[in-house]
Amino acid sequence: MGNEKEVTIYDIARKLNVSPATVSRGLQDHPAISKKTKKRISDMVDEMGYRSNHFARSLRQQQTNTIGVIVHELNSSFITSVLAGIEQVTTEAGYDLIIAHSSESCVKEAANARNLFNKRVDGLIASLSVDTTNLDHYKVFTERGVPIIFFDRVEQDSNSTVVVIDNTRCGYVATEHLINQGCKNIAHVTASLQRNVYSQRFKGYTDALYDNGIKYTEDLLVIGDLSESAGINAAEKILAMTPMPDGIFITNDFVAAVCMRTLKEKGIRIPEDIAVVGFNNDSIGKLIEPTLTTINYPGIDIGKIAGRNLINHLKGVGDLNHTNTIIVRSDLIIRNSSRKKQ
Repeated sequence: MGNEKEVTIYDIARKLNVSPATVSRGLQDHPAISKKTKKRISDMVDEMGYRSNHFARSLRQQQTNTIGVIVHELNSSFITSVLAGIEQVTTEAGYDLIIAHSSESCVKEAANARNLFNKRVDGLIASLSVDTTNLDHYKVFTERGVPIIFFDRVEQDSNSTVVVIDNTRCGYVATEHLINQGCKNIAHVTASLQRNVYSQRFKGYTDALYDNGIKYTEDLLVIGDLSESAGINAAEKILAMTPMPDGIFITNDFVAAVCMRTLKEKGIRIPEDIAVVGFNNDSIGKLIEPTLTTINYPGIDIGKIAGRNLINHLKGVGDLNHTNTIIVRSDLIIRNSSRKKQ
């Protein structure tokens, strides 16, 4: 079947025996066009299958009404909730989203940034991959005046606007909770400490140990990725520790769930033998047994705040140049995986 020619306003004008300008104005609900003529135009549009070329019109107006989003993964409850928050705000404001993911690769992240820039997005919302060490691939946006907001994984020493939680405080609260439950030998399972979120949570962990008179030892630190195999590997390393930890702070709920499952398969009782605290408040935390104590990371709020600040800037209501760091509240949710003291 051959490709059919795209219907234009000129085709509609010929059918109705009116000028193309009349059709164009009718489609834009111009007051100079009568209701009867608008109805004829609308009916013919439906009959002929005309599609308005929003892209061409937006280029003439120097804007595309699209916002680019770069995330480090899509298989994440947190990222899904962030995207839902962004989408809710941007849709209400009349903007479309173009979503790209880096698969935890700085190289792919840079390629995504170039692609979104070439698609002429009006603004960008991004979360950095685990191995991104600088923001050079975003310079073309700032040089052309295209606003960027970073969330979650960010470079906070840059001049960019970022939306984050207080990861250091959260790491402290999670660890202190384990200490208050009687834990004295607490392991920490995390991802690359080069990334801000994990280095800050690690700092909170070590600060809480220090403030409570507990010595930190590097043997209690387990660094991996955020995969299922990482959770299994973390459990195996914990089982091999002497003495075995009586508490674990894990900076990802999925990894925590896998780690708990593996420990239980080896006969470890949770929380009696080892208490566990996760991070993110993913839905899996309510489904596993025992239910997982975690840090609530409000993804929808993060997305809404990032989206709203970007939209306000684009509409001239706010100015990102005077807003550097937006901190969103996050709290500990206590469930059964950490309740040593019933």
